[in-house]
Amino acid sequence: MMQKIPLVIGIAGGSGSGKTTVAQEILRRVGAERIAYLQHDSYYKDLRMLHSSNHSEINFDHPNALETELLIQHIVMLRDFKPVEVPIYDFSNDTRSTETFTVRPSNVIVVEGILLYVEPELRKLFDVKLFVDADADIRFIRRLHRDITERGRSTESVIDQYYATVRPMHLEFVEPSKRYADVIIPEGGHNIAALDMVTARIESLLK
Repeated sequence: MMQKIPLVIGIAGGSGSGKTTVAQEILRRVGAERIAYLQHDSYYKDLRMLHSSNHSEINFDHPNALETELLIQHIVMLRDFKPVEVPIYDFSNDTRSTETFTVRPSNVIVVEGILLYVEPELRKLFDVKLFVDADADIRFIRRLHRDITERGRSTESVIDQYYATVRPMHLEFVEPSKRYADVIIPEGGHNIAALDMVTARIESLLK
C-alpha cells in the first residue's frame, strides 16, 4: 500500500559536482521502479522562437532559464499519486521535444538539479535536502567532458560559458543555497558512507 504522503528527496549541487551520479546510485540500490525520478534540467524553457545565433546570449545557469513552476506542479501531482508528463529537452539545439515521458507516482520522489534550493516554493517541498559538493576544478572538468560528448558543444564554447555564466551563477545562487541542505555529500557518488545513510533511510520508509 502507498503512504498518504511520499518522501521527497532533493539532490542539488554545482554543475559537475556528481549530483546525477548520486541520484543514479540511489536508483540502482533502491530500484528505479520504486522511485519517481525528476531532473530539473528537463524543465529548461524552449528557445525555439529565438534565433540560434542568440542562444549563446541566454544565461542557462540563472533560475529564470528554467520553468520551475511546472516542476513544482509535477512534484505536487506526484505527491498526490498522479502521474506527470515530463518535458524532453534537446540540449543540442535548446528546444523541447513535442513528446514527453511519463513519470508514475511512488512512495519516494527524487529530484535532481543545480538550483533546487534557490526558489523558496520549490525548496519547501523537499523532506530531505542533499547537497553534493566537489572542488571547482573537478566540476569544470566533468562539465567540459559532458558538454562535449553528450551535448555536441565545442571546447571553446564550454570555456566561454563557464567564465561568462556558470562560475558567476554558481557563486551567486548555487553555493549560497548549500546552507539549506540537511546533508552535504563531499565526493558525490564516491562517498559510500553518505550513500549508505541515504539509501538506508529510503529502504526503511519503503518497508
